[in-house]
Amino acid sequence: MRFTHLDDSGAARMVDVTAKNPTVREAHAEGEVACSPEVMQALRDGTVPKGDVLAVARVAGIAAAKKVPDLLPLAHTIGVHGVTLDLDLQEDCVHISAIVRTADRTGVEMEALTAVSVSALAVIDMVKGVDRSAYIRRMGVTGKSGGRSGDWSRELPQ
Repeated sequence: MRFTHLDDSGAARMVDVTAKNPTVREAHAEGEVACSPEVMQALRDGTVPKGDVLAVARVAGIAAAKKVPDLLPLAHTIGVHGVTLDLDLQEDCVHISAIVRTADRTGVEMEALTAVSVSALAVIDMVKGVDRSAYIRRMGVTGKSGGRSGDWSRELPQ
């Protein structure tokens, strides 16, 4: 197996995508923040002391998708042309899903995963004062379309 981010001597490098043609690409990612029953009820009631947890987490995730090259040293600077970030209150968790779109030379899987990750961190930050046991679980890229490698999807393991 050959890793594209390593040169022939094994040193890290940024993959050169100059010759690639821009194409429409999309990536999906999901994750969950497990919370206590009391916090889940407070989220449903809108009574978390720090305010609107879901709104803050949504904006944090969208902003994070645009910052990937600042966080990951070998990531390309690309145009993030669309981000949809949804937070859904389930029985014991906040389910987070992101779709990120671009028309560029490389994919947006890291942007989608970063959107979910930072959104989950924002949920933790907003509820940690009332639920120190909240934690992030089941996070990953769940699909992509466009680009040389084509389309794929998967479900995260339980």
